[in-house]
Amino acid sequence: MKTAFLTDPRFAQHETGPGHPERAARLTHTLDHLRAQQWFSQLLPVESQTCDERWLRSIHDRTLIERARQACSQGRAYLDSPDVAVSQASFEIALLAAGGVLALADAVIQGKANNGFALVRPPGHHAERDVALGFCLFNNIAIAARYLQQEYGLEKIVILDWDVHHGNGTQHSFESDPSIFYISLHQYPHYPGTGAYSETGIGDGSGTTLNCPMPAGSDDSHYEQAFREKILPAVNSYSPDVILISAGFDAHQADPLGSINLSTAFYAWMTERMLETADQHANGRLISVLEGGYALDALAASVSGHLQSLAGISRPDGRSSGEPK
Repeated sequence: MKTAFLTDPRFAQHETGPGHPERAARLTHTLDHLRAQQWFSQLLPVESQTCDERWLRSIHDRTLIERARQACSQGRAYLDSPDVAVSQASFEIALLAAGGVLALADAVIQGKANNGFALVRPPGHHAERDVALGFCLFNNIAIAARYLQQEYGLEKIVILDWDVHHGNGTQHSFESDPSIFYISLHQYPHYPGTGAYSETGIGDGSGTTLNCPMPAGSDDSHYEQAFREKILPAVNSYSPDVILISAGFDAHQADPLGSINLSTAFYAWMTERMLETADQHANGRLISVLEGGYALDALAASVSGHLQSLAGISRPDGRSSGEPK
């Protein structure tokens, strides 16, 4: 099993200002932790690339793209609302993040790796067709899904979003499209206010949106129940050609932006369940993309467990990375 890994030091050039939770240290701290692991050298490095704007336009309105370009070039402090802080380099870095996910997708679909993880910022799943929102300029994973369909002819795609916040932008991008099944576990009620269980898709897409809203205080056992009773049966029934994961790590018990109590080990457990499903339906093809996660140590440890599971690497005690200690 070969696992691809993508990041880029230029992601730090997206500056959000002092005290902002979505900061460059999220990536630098995580990368320092990963580089200290003996197994990290086994990953296949993938170089990022700037996203061609035609792929942005497959998801986003031209007016958003132009507003983002202008806000950054003019040195404005935020785009569309104060919760999307930007700097002069942010537009180009957002293109680099989206393009990096496409480069990772290429590596997996072309058979250079079985699966992969993109350690990128800014995140993407809150970005709507025509508005930036929730730290997100452009919707990286939605762009990747359309790219996989149009560039490689994949017919059925599952996007699993386990960020503590509902991925409103991703859901709205595909809620009328039965070829992309969006599944989310998230704290509810919580920002951004979407993601009720009753939101199941619209028109032809009815039935290919699955929300699993979780009350504050939910823990590993509640998420495992949702996986076993709802998510895994739904994915198995749909039988996708590839699985994408919006991998936010802010449902961790240490994270300051949520009130869900997942353990570090449980992220590895979820990863292993999705790998099993990908093996069964999608020739093992799984592409994971960083979304949230704001407690630096918890983020680094959770990403590490996620990557170990993707790469099939056991912990030193002999257990798989998703088993409890």
